[in-house]
Amino acid sequence: MAKLVSATYGDALFELALEDEKLDEVWEEVKFLGDTIRTNREFASLLVHPRVSEDEKKTLVKNIFDGQLSDITMGFIMIVIEKGRAGDIETILNYFSEKAREYKNIGVACVTSAAGLSDEQKKSIEKKLLDTTKYVSYEMDYRVDEKLIGGIVIRIGDRVFDSSVKNCLDKMSRELSKIQLG
Repeated sequence: MAKLVSATYGDALFELALEDEKLDEVWEEVKFLGDTIRTNREFASLLVHPRVSEDEKKTLVKNIFDGQLSDITMGFIMIVIEKGRAGDIETILNYFSEKAREYKNIGVACVTSAAGLSDEQKKSIEKKLLDTTKYVSYEMDYRVDEKLIGGIVIRIGDRVFDSSVKNCLDKMSRELSKIQLG
């Protein structure tokens, strides 16, 4: 059900932003709004609290975001509140962002390495990804996990490229366990 709600509302905002030729502006506002909700859980709680009236929620949003959000985004948030869907706002914003990335051909890659990567290594990885995928740019997320021992793991959506030493050792261990002696 949440998937249907996020798709319905997210698609509506996406189509409106495209129609008004303000996709980039609305997308930046969606990121800002999402960050605000994620970092300020009290605000998020107020948006879904049953004892806070719809009018109070709308007033709160107007007071906080007045002058920071376009009419499109502000109107959208007001409709979400009116329809009693404030609890779905994060999933709606995430859906919109995914749809905007897809439209603009922007990939999201999570690169995990055993040690921190230099700027040169990061640029090399991003260039290789751009050369081997359909995307025109990437939002890169770099992480360090010492358990990998060495190498890197790259995740793009549901695809994983694992060249870590840990993975190689695990494969060798599985292969060795299949060998029957004597």
